Amino acid sequence: MIVSDGMGGHSDGALAAETAVNVIATAFEKQPHPLMDPMGFLHLTLGLAHREVVALGMQLPLEQRPRATIAVCIVQGDGAWWAHIGDSRIYHLRQGRILDRTRDHSHVEFLIRERVISAEQAQGHPMRNFVECCLGGEPLLAEMCIGGLRRLEDRDVLLLCSDGLWGGLEEADIATSVSRAPDNALRDTLSTLAAKAVAANGPTSDNTSGAVLRWHSVS
Repeated sequence: MIVSDGMGGHSDGALAAETAVNVIATAFEKQPHPLMDPMGFLHLTLGLAHREVVALGMQLPLEQRPRATIAVCIVQGDGAWWAHIGDSRIYHLRQGRILDRTRDHSHVEFLIRERVISAEQAQGHPMRNFVECCLGGEPLLAEMCIGGLRRLEDRDVLLLCSDGLWGGLEEADIATSVSRAPDNALRDTLSTLAAKAVAANGPTSDNTSGAVLRWHSVS
């Protein structure tokens, strides 16, 4: 599962996101499955995606070069491994609640971790869209967060989304809506959440993308 979001204020954000997705998806297709080393794969392919996005803008001034955020999740057997750069998120939902989620590479997320502001205060913070790490821009590889194995239980849900989706919704609403949706309605539920986020964000609405998966035990 992959979600990538081109960053506003820079040229060719859509191309940056598309390039990153294509690099990782192509690399995944070429690998023997199951992957022997999912964490190593994530590290190497995110580095490759970063290099390709950097190459898109080498002729441009640094501040104009294409950039993108990204979230990637690999599911094998009863386990999930994930990685992200920027503020595209991964949620691990269980029984209608958020069991875990990624922490954004953003100034506002840093303030929340340091207990300077609350999650509610972050919604209206003037720097809520300031991302500190991304694919592209500087040739030096950005900070990435790679998670180890997380065991899945029957009916666990994995949700990847851009900030255009989570930024306009309450996390509790995301968790309950997706968790309660029947398997054949997951896509429609995600589309409904996206529309709700766009409406809530109004004129400042950002790209709203998501991918969702419900895992079922075979035993």
